[in-house]
Amino acid sequence: MMVDVQRNMLEGEDAVPAASEVGVVLADLLGRARAGGSLVVFVQNEGGAGDPDVPGSPGWELVHVPSAGETVVRKAAPDTFAANPGLAGRLLAAGVDRVTVVGMQSEFCVQATALGGVASGFKVRVLNGAHATFDGDLPASEVSAGVERELVSRGVEIEGWASAAFRQ
Repeated sequence: MMVDVQRNMLEGEDAVPAASEVGVVLADLLGRARAGGSLVVFVQNEGGAGDPDVPGSPGWELVHVPSAGETVVRKAAPDTFAANPGLAGRLLAAGVDRVTVVGMQSEFCVQATALGGVASGFKVRVLNGAHATFDGDLPASEVSAGVERELVSRGVEIEGWASAAFRQ
């Protein structure tokens, strides 16, 4: 699941601080997932008025163009599964039992979607180095690391992006 891998997050002066690094990682992972025959789900956040990801705006556009047969879902809430009630059933019907979550923002949509996947009965992994966020009270890298620790305590597997394998 490529969560909120949209232009407003990875391009321009308002992108996440690690945009150049995580952008390369996400492109690599997408290519490997496609080569492995994995089902790819693009998640597109729909911001409200004044947000950089208002539907139809340049910031709302996905960075990567979905290929034929790949799924695109939209959401206006952090948890992709809660925002798309039929998604878990569609994935299960397709034989999916394990979900890999990458994208933006670590402490919001990545975390919520990972936990939503666990609640929906999937084995979930989040790939270290393949999710990012903005600096806040703590530097973005510390926020992302804290999210990973929390997710592990809730049953999510954390794996380094470079060693991640994909299968159908």
